[in-house]
Amino acid sequence: MAEGQAPAPYSNENLLFLTDEQLRQGIEAMFFAYRGFTADPDRILADLAYGRAHHRAVHFINRAPGTTVNNLLNLLGVTKQSLNRVLRTLIEDGLVESRVGRNDKRERHLFLTGQGKALEQKLSDAQRARMRAAFRDAGPEAVAGFRRVLEAMMDREMRFAYARLKDNSP
Repeated sequence: MAEGQAPAPYSNENLLFLTDEQLRQGIEAMFFAYRGFTADPDRILADLAYGRAHHRAVHFINRAPGTTVNNLLNLLGVTKQSLNRVLRTLIEDGLVESRVGRNDKRERHLFLTGQGKALEQKLSDAQRARMRAAFRDAGPEAVAGFRRVLEAMMDREMRFAYARLKDNSP
């Protein structure tokens, strides 16, 4: 392919026979895309001395207000110790509120405070802007295909968690 020339589109038949080189290029594109996707939030988080774990916690607490710590553990796939460290910081900094469960006093339900919602909005605005521009450039068929590829790459239990989140979308 000549420099600056876009790759030829794949037909469905060609996609069944991807070469190792094409797969390597896809893997590398994922690495660089993820780097771009996280760059803007990383800059915002760095000013607060937070990392990506804080971002993921804030994101999923926002998506499911009142979620339990155990549910968040399952969604994030992190250790209890790691999540407790992140939650302790977010609670101490006034971004997350932890409430004891009404039916089960052992459960802790998590909610974003006003300050937490403002941070989540700032982080997701940056990512939505990048996604919106990429989706606009790629077109609707590419967007649908991209989503199918991402869902196909998820582990089975994550596909179920993702489907539940989609079902609860506003």
